[in-house]
Amino acid sequence: MNELIAVAVITVLAVISPGPDFAMVTRNSYTYGRRSGLLAALGIACGVQVHVFYTVFGIAMIITHSPVLFMAMKLLGAGYLIYLGWKSLTSTSTLQLGAASGPRPSSGKAFAMGFLTNALNPKTMLFVVATYSQVVQANNSLGTNFAYGLFMSASHGVWFSLVAIFFSAEALRQRMLSKQQVIDKVIGSALIGLGISLVLPGVGR
Repeated sequence: MNELIAVAVITVLAVISPGPDFAMVTRNSYTYGRRSGLLAALGIACGVQVHVFYTVFGIAMIITHSPVLFMAMKLLGAGYLIYLGWKSLTSTSTLQLGAASGPRPSSGKAFAMGFLTNALNPKTMLFVVATYSQVVQANNSLGTNFAYGLFMSASHGVWFSLVAIFFSAEALRQRMLSKQQVIDKVIGSALIGLGISLVLPGVGR
């Protein structure tokens, strides 16, 4: 029971901490609506499973002990965040609530944005590795270890679904869309900053 409580507390604190997942879901929700935000949230929840699988099977230990592989992963994740940030920062489109036109992502693309933002984030990898290494016992069954992983995914999915619902509410969305250029630049700058921070010495968990 203590192990379960520890996993729950660590997961909840990590999930609600602002980061690239939050910025991406917020922008998708207020720009494109609730459906895109919820699909991105689902993508994030599934992205967590990437980290869970290689952690459970021990691959994470190889990555964390190989500077070359770890740096490659950090650069890949940072590059994707910077790419998303640059697109938001340089966006000149102005969407209207309920407008049929505009660069609205498909369901698959909205899901993929959430999935890749999380799956390519080294800090999520470190969170998952740290959680398992600190609280999971060596004699745990494979089923138990994956159950913890499912809890992590579910927590991400629930939290970011709430974020999507909140920021896609019509009244709030209309106000945010009226300030879209400013908000896009703030979120874009935040994503670029987060991406750059991933490869700076001394940054991380």
